[in-house]
Amino acid sequence: MKDYNTLSVPEATLLQQELRHQVVTAPFKGKIQLIAGADISFNKFSTTVYAGIVLMRFPSLEPVGYSLVVKEVTFPYVPGFLAFREVPALLDAWQQLPQKPDVLVVDGHGIAHPRRMGIASHFGVLAGQVTVGSAKKKLYGTYKEPGEEKGAHTPLTDKQGVVIGTVLRSKQKVKPIFVSPAISSMWKAACHWWNNVCGNTGCPNLPGWRIMRSTSSGWAPCLQDIDRQTFKTVSTLQPLFSLCLCG
Repeated sequence: MKDYNTLSVPEATLLQQELRHQVVTAPFKGKIQLIAGADISFNKFSTTVYAGIVLMRFPSLEPVGYSLVVKEVTFPYVPGFLAFREVPALLDAWQQLPQKPDVLVVDGHGIAHPRRMGIASHFGVLAGQVTVGSAKKKLYGTYKEPGEEKGAHTPLTDKQGVVIGTVLRSKQKVKPIFVSPAISSMWKAACHWWNNVCGNTGCPNLPGWRIMRSTSSGWAPCLQDIDRQTFKTVSTLQPLFSLCLCG
């Protein structure tokens, strides 16, 4: 992989145009036994990036592993190019995972991006991993607001009317999330699978799932063997657990 810290925005644009041809959104036909959620946190005025991945069995959503990384980056904060700040740290976290999941959900977009290269697509191409993007805000495309009921969804389309994702109401009367395929995950399948992962609360439905989120006093007992200062720092930012996006 190229050193993203040395790239200019025009060079990053060219790289996205090259990588987009490697994005394959064919249906995933494998058996899903392990899933993972990935998230990246940073202050856009800082060079420090925090990346985390939580690994779980499916469909029980029992946590079985995790990986956390702190990395310094100098690529600027530019909308549409956030992958160049986030992917290097996420790849380091990926390498540390004790097992690799069948499907990885990334906090961010897949092909719902002007050049089809949101972080989920970008990471999936480099890692050769089946990925799904799930974002809290729209980056690109147009849509009609879905119904208020849980599970309601509408297509997200580009300027030519091509479907590039789905806008999913994961919980009744909350803002929808934007689910888009990235690598080997068609949008309809991604939407259906993601809706099944979310319980009635709009978040993953497993007993005591909240222990996987960062808190003011640190992280869950299952993660507390990691350096406490790192977790204290990370816990002041957004939770490093993209499967909590539904809430």
